[in-house]
Formats: sequence, structure tokens, C-alpha cells
Amino acid sequence: MSQTIATDNPLDAEQTATLRYIVGAMIPASEEFGVPGADDPVIFDDVLSIVRTNVDLVGTAISAVDAIARSRFDERLIDLAEDDRESVILEFGQSPATPMRYLVTITAQCYYRDDRVMASLGMEARPPFPDGHEVPQGDLSLLDPVRARGPIWRAPRST
Repeated sequence: MSQTIATDNPLDAEQTATLRYIVGAMIPASEEFGVPGADDPVIFDDVLSIVRTNVDLVGTAISAVDAIARSRFDERLIDLAEDDRESVILEFGQSPATPMRYLVTITAQCYYRDDRVMASLGMEARPPFPDGHEVPQGDLSLLDPVRARGPIWRAPRST
């Protein structure tokens, strides 16, 4: 059951369907690990809540996907057969453009804060703060070449 009120969704029905397909293709459900895909209603509602803050960039990404679909198949992504959709998403995924990177970022953020996903990773389903998470100590000598390089920034001017 969606928690997003229809009037709160900054995308129209076609854009929403396209975005749902894109995020589901990025992180599909896994029966093997018992986790939902990023297109799961709870996770997708979280994606939509973030989309509201940068709707123009998401709209650009959706337009770019539809442009690929139209150039190859003369139809929008959501109107294509499954195999054709997958090929369009694969081509879109090769894009280094900012809209693609943004979609990947928000999809991963929303997915990995879902309690079911955290539990499947063996992590306690809770925020990282105030209790924090135990992080094993790494080999800090790996930073020696960076330290040896010296400062690479400009010193502030004194007034």
C-alpha cells in the first residue's frame, strides 16, 4: 500500500511507471536472498519522497530513457516488451550523465535503508546513530603514499 499521496507525487502516472521500472531494473528482487527489489512499494515510496527534492533532474533522466526507447523502437519505455525494455535500460545504464548517476544514488540510498534489506545483510535494522556500527580497523599504512605527496590544496590567505 503506497504511503505517497497522489497530489504529493511530482511525476505524472507515466513518469512514475517509468521510474518504477528503472529502479526495479537497477536492483531487482531476489528470491534467493529474500529481498525485495527497489520497485517494492515501500522502497519506491521512499524514492518518490527524495524525487520531490530534485524533480527536474529525475524528469531529465526519464526523458533520456524514453528518448532511447523512441530512437530504437519508436515507443516509450513503458510501452515496450520486456526484452526491449531491458535493452533500453542497459543502454541508459552506460550513460555517464548526471541524471543517471543521481538515479543510481537515490535508488541505492532508499534500498539500503529498508529494514528487510538490512536484515538480509545481517545488520541490525536501525539507524547508524546514536549507537553506531563496529568498523574493523584497517591498515592505515596504505595512506602513506598520500601523506608523502604533501598538501595539494592552496593555503588560505592571511589577512
